[in-house]
Amino acid sequence: MRVALTGSSGLIGSALTQHLRGSGAEVVQLVRRPPRSPSERQWDPDSLTLDPDVLADCTAVVSLHGAGIGDRRWSTAYKMEVLTSRTHGTTAIAHALATLAADGVRIRWVSGSAVGFYGDRGEESLDEGSEPGAGFLADVVRAWEGATAPAKEAGVPVAHARTGIVLSRSGGAMAPLLRMLRLGVGGPFGRGRAWWPWITLPDEVAAISHLIENPDITGPVNLVAPELSRQGAVVKAIAAAMHRPAIVPVPPLALRIVMGEFAGDILASQRVTPGVLLGSGFSFTHPDLASMAQWLTA
Repeated sequence: MRVALTGSSGLIGSALTQHLRGSGAEVVQLVRRPPRSPSERQWDPDSLTLDPDVLADCTAVVSLHGAGIGDRRWSTAYKMEVLTSRTHGTTAIAHALATLAADGVRIRWVSGSAVGFYGDRGEESLDEGSEPGAGFLADVVRAWEGATAPAKEAGVPVAHARTGIVLSRSGGAMAPLLRMLRLGVGGPFGRGRAWWPWITLPDEVAAISHLIENPDITGPVNLVAPELSRQGAVVKAIAAAMHRPAIVPVPPLALRIVMGEFAGDILASQRVTPGVLLGSGFSFTHPDLASMAQWLTA
């Protein structure tokens, strides 16, 4: 198996590269700079085009490119970067795969996506068939997934990996919270009642690998743990595994002062279930808070 991968230097991309190579697959990393090794191939996502020959000898493509959602405060310029860094590269891949499909070469595509698609939905139960929500991230994800249309129309098997909050020992988006908990000064955001759709990094990587190996799974796929958890319960489980208290709530106003507009999405409630993954026989290594917290703090 030869897998072309964008975003290979990110948290998920790095772990996925290691996992695939460990399982015997060849990983072709698409990079913006000139290639430095035989495993790298250059592309320019901002051009909205990609030579189909770059992908022609691949079994599958996994696209994880895009500017970090929480890397900076959301200025107008950065919000545009968050959007175009996803849609431009996705458009380029879609047209390349559509061209190959017209020549009889159909390559599996697992396209990155996010549970931000659903917006802030309170207590509503959300599965892959739920309608999109409102807000900036929901708009971004709709455009992101929509950019795959040329490939879908050409018969390419496309899965949208709608990823939740990825929990990693190395940090990621949760790094600030983990640092606070280790110091004993962390706690839930506000009342902690919002539903948090989380997944551990090993399960995220295994789920993407599962999608690569099962090209019959197409459309949206929620990559979240099966145990529905409120944000406060997630924080308390992690703190308990660290033998630390989690009694200092973070006021929503303070979060908004620090994070700006992105705070609204951190505080959002998304009761998301992984129906497609479970229905396809995928088995989670960390399906619940107890196993997650034990792994995360080991």
